[in-house]
Amino acid sequence: MLVYIKMVKNLLSAKWVWLVVVVVALIALWKLGLIPSGSSDKYQAVFLTNNQVYFGKLSSVKSAYPVLRDIYYLRVTQALQPKDPNAPQQQINLVKLGGELHGPEDEMRINKTQILFVEDLKADSQVVTAINDFKKGQAEAK
Repeated sequence: MLVYIKMVKNLLSAKWVWLVVVVVALIALWKLGLIPSGSSDKYQAVFLTNNQVYFGKLSSVKSAYPVLRDIYYLRVTQALQPKDPNAPQQQINLVKLGGELHGPEDEMRINKTQILFVEDLKADSQVVTAINDFKKGQAEAK
């Protein structure tokens, strides 16, 4: 019996055992969605139950509160008295989150139960093109 106790003690003191424990813990956290699975350059459209749509980079998708960063949304404005009757009645603009009155950070934790579905956006989509144009304009302004 004493031999087995010494063997277990030696195993627990071995550095490789602790390395295995850390690796297993990291894999478990990754599987739970608490560690991002890599840095994706893809943007997603996140459709919510309240009919809002946000565009950004979604991570921690297996978490109860997935995280959206680099966030944009669409603002639709209605022309009250258009000068040109042939002009479109609505104007749609892509807006960067953060300039609102309450001054939110560029990170949103969304209750997973409020997400209807998520779509990956193509690199040449109108939304991604508008985001890239916005970022280019910001970089040039600096």
